[in-house]
Amino acid sequence: MKQSFYDLNYSELETVINQNNLNHSAATVLFNWHYKKKENTQCLDKISKCSLAFFKNNFDFSLPEIDTVYESKKDRTVKFLFKLKDNHKIETVLIPFHNKYSICLSSQVGCAMNCSFCFTGKQGLKRNLTTSEIVGQFLQAWRWLAKNRPGEERILNIVFMGQGEPLHNFDAVKKACEIFLSKHGTSIGVQRITISTAGYIPGLKRWSQEIPGVNLALSLHSPFEEKRNELIPINIKYPLDEVLATIDKIPLNKKQFITYEYILIKDFNDTPDDAEKLGTILAGKSAYINLIPFNSFPGSHYNRPDLDKIEKFKEVLDTFKIPTLIRSAKGDDVLAACGQLNSKN
Repeated sequence: MKQSFYDLNYSELETVINQNNLNHSAATVLFNWHYKKKENTQCLDKISKCSLAFFKNNFDFSLPEIDTVYESKKDRTVKFLFKLKDNHKIETVLIPFHNKYSICLSSQVGCAMNCSFCFTGKQGLKRNLTTSEIVGQFLQAWRWLAKNRPGEERILNIVFMGQGEPLHNFDAVKKACEIFLSKHGTSIGVQRITISTAGYIPGLKRWSQEIPGVNLALSLHSPFEEKRNELIPINIKYPLDEVLATIDKIPLNKKQFITYEYILIKDFNDTPDDAEKLGTILAGKSAYINLIPFNSFPGSHYNRPDLDKIEKFKEVLDTFKIPTLIRSAKGDDVLAACGQLNSKN
């Protein structure tokens, strides 16, 4: 069985090339062809016949197949349903802003965290994605833009906020980041990548040494343990105070913040007391808060608060001098907004 080319970071590709006595320049040529130029045909330029034969015989250059595309009529958000080789499916979202895009990547088929506010959690965990399946989402989405929205194929930000808990699939996510960050690859700036976690401490403990500089977002959602236990069951094993203490040890670059995501649910975690407690535990930290009004999905018993209540919640946080943004829902008409992804067959 051939190895996927897209499972190798640059140094691993160099190692394979050196071990097989091929021209060392082939690593740069291939990364430039498939990542910078984003070509999906075989690279024939500046590679010897010997190297070409080796790559053809040993590497698989296929990517996840686009099964279905959903385009929001409201705001031009695009949701992709990708079909994988084992017939599992995952969802990926392109979020537009000023003729540019952020891409929301999935890291697992389903998710083991079982968060009650998230549609993905309802399908359970099927398996981790490989690096090639993560990177492939980005490349296929870029190619779709180039074909269907020519001139707009600018994906400037990558957020690991799709299906799955990224730090539960740490090695594949880490390698995908290495490919995205590589000067030989897509050359995405380190501050343009954000990884979201529900608070998976084993992954957070590896963070500082293995993916420094990449942005971190914590799904916080309640400062009270009982409420957070209901929303995020992993909180029972990895309590919020331990999660925050672990995050506090992560070194930050100048002007870098940790983003704390907070889903606002009507009559559950949207009171002034919730806001006061949230402000208290984050005061003095390099923190940025995203307030996300709950996005409904089939079978959910939660509801979105009224705008007035959302704004009052933010007013309380403003007294703590913590930068806070109320995030507008994009793509909710095609179930592409935060918490709405579910690719169950």
